[in-house]
Amino acid sequence: MDAGTRRFIVGAIVFLALVYGLTRLVSNEYVFFATYVVLQFIVLATAWNILGGYAGYVNFGSGAFFAVGAYTGVALFKAFEAPILVQVVAGATMSGLLGLAVGALSLRLRGIFFSIATVAVAIVIETAVVNTPYLGGAKGLPILRPAPPAMFQSYLEFVFFVMAVLAVIAVFCARYVETSWIGRGLRAIRDNEGAAECSGVPTLKLKLFAATLSGALMGAAGAPFAQYLSFIEPTSVFNLNYAVSALAMPIIGGMSHWMGPVIGAVLLGTVQQLVTVTISSELNVLVVGVLLVLFVVAAPDGILGLVRKLRRPRAPAASIGAKA
Repeated sequence: MDAGTRRFIVGAIVFLALVYGLTRLVSNEYVFFATYVVLQFIVLATAWNILGGYAGYVNFGSGAFFAVGAYTGVALFKAFEAPILVQVVAGATMSGLLGLAVGALSLRLRGIFFSIATVAVAIVIETAVVNTPYLGGAKGLPILRPAPPAMFQSYLEFVFFVMAVLAVIAVFCARYVETSWIGRGLRAIRDNEGAAECSGVPTLKLKLFAATLSGALMGAAGAPFAQYLSFIEPTSVFNLNYAVSALAMPIIGGMSHWMGPVIGAVLLGTVQQLVTVTISSELNVLVVGVLLVLFVVAAPDGILGLVRKLRRPRAPAASIGAKA
């Protein structure tokens, strides 16, 4: 284990300890309600970046994978009252299989054609859910939260802590992919897929792996959703905000490093929560759009790229009297 991995693990343990300490010290449940969203976006943005940032395949169907995880959890809870950890594992598994299936069918497409295919997947799944009465159909389904575990005062605190653990797992997976041969292969695909394939890079296998892992993490993020809100309906799960934010946050933070989606999610997620409280939740997508346009124009490499550019030493200017 290298020094960087050890530092990451220590930092993750400290972070989770602080999160648990927050549940013991803070009595206002809205803090957990709002922070949960930020942690959820960290998972979604990190998951999107594995396929969209590293490999260059833009996925507009993030809401579909999120919804599959959410409704898998709902089905298990309704049928067997399965605990949330089982829901998360099952949601990740189903969404990972969906990512594998979508990848097998559409990853041979490139550019806008792949993106259109992911949008079609989201529409198909939403139509299926709306016409499934067992899952609540179009009117939705109320969820009665179970009693919280002994270590937590409320079930919302427990769900908040579970999402913090998922955020750590998602970032760890992204960091591993980026620093391993898998990440090098995905970056080669992003830069020039034809040249990468001619050089012996197993392009299709790497793309399928990225699509499966990305889908699994998105499904894991969606699995606790019904327990978080105590209600689920297609309108809230297939919300455009998930697809747009999952794409915008890595772009704003920077897609070249695993920290980029985390920075973008914390910044944009916090701004969205402040806008929701102070103005209106309807302006969330507008806020995302404005920030996305600003960063694409002013800092196309995101916040991390801007920081690297500012820290880069400038070449010394030639003296006035120097000869050509």
